[in-house]
Amino acid sequence: MNRPGTAAAPDEPVERCALLIESLKPHTSPRSEQRSAIASSGDGLGHNVCSSASMELGQQRASGNVEDRRGMGMVGGGLGVGGIVVAVIAYFLGFDPSTAINVAQQVSAPREAGEARKGTPDDQMGQFVAKVLGSTEDVWGRIFEQANAQYRPPTLVLYDGMVRSACGMGQAAMGPFYCPNDEKLYVDLSFYRDLQNRFKAPGDFAQAYVIAHEVGHHVQKLTGSFKRLETAQGRVSKAEYNRISVRMELQADCYAGIWGHYAGTMNQLDQGDLQEALNAATAIGDDRLQQQTQGRVVPESFTHGTSEQRMRWFKRGFDAGRVKDCDTFAAAAL
Repeated sequence: MNRPGTAAAPDEPVERCALLIESLKPHTSPRSEQRSAIASSGDGLGHNVCSSASMELGQQRASGNVEDRRGMGMVGGGLGVGGIVVAVIAYFLGFDPSTAINVAQQVSAPREAGEARKGTPDDQMGQFVAKVLGSTEDVWGRIFEQANAQYRPPTLVLYDGMVRSACGMGQAAMGPFYCPNDEKLYVDLSFYRDLQNRFKAPGDFAQAYVIAHEVGHHVQKLTGSFKRLETAQGRVSKAEYNRISVRMELQADCYAGIWGHYAGTMNQLDQGDLQEALNAATAIGDDRLQQQTQGRVVPESFTHGTSEQRMRWFKRGFDAGRVKDCDTFAAAAL
């Protein structure tokens, strides 16, 4: 995940997720009943063994919380002489910080040409990510409801090349990112080609994992966990800030695993899909990426965790399906 800019003060958070839910106990029900139950007043998160050959999203509702800015382009702008860099973008999914655009307060900021299309996209890839987002909304909406809290879903922004967010300007080289200031996830879908070709992590569930991870950061925003990073910014050493960042990212991985757990109970994936996500988590560990890009590993510079850590925390959430098991900040060892 990238964190462009300094987040504004979050809304009054609901209770911390780790304290919200002691356990979630899904029941077994047929596939058709599971898919209707998620929208009912019942448990809605049935437990069943997945049997599909790949992600089965045909009956999953597509979210309408999508802004499609693809093809809009940017006009004007450029970093002014008085531009002040307020944050250097951390990388997500393997992009070195030096390749990411600096977020700055600009004298003349570029603006998008045209109006974003809102609602579920019509194209196949747009439909896919909208259905994944809809699945995360169903799962987290139910988890929050069981905790007597209300889930406020984020908006997914699809863009090409460069995008304007409430956290500053972003570009495709940054990879997908979440902006807590506007509660939006930003994804250039060309990143999925990099996920397959550069990181050797193909598959639809690997692609879904990317969105679920960013939604995990949104859950952190809603539950107050994001304050840990915001409070630390500029007040602790770089090494300590990186350690906090690692715990934030691993918790988001675990939250992505929780979504995967319940996507599985709704028969939306199988063991092959799980392996795709584990391959992706392994491919984007700090240690592997540093070894590939610079030929050496510098643990104190880690911001997202090792391949083993990312895979293990995702699997922890996937296996247990319990939010309390994702408290990386209470873990003595990661």
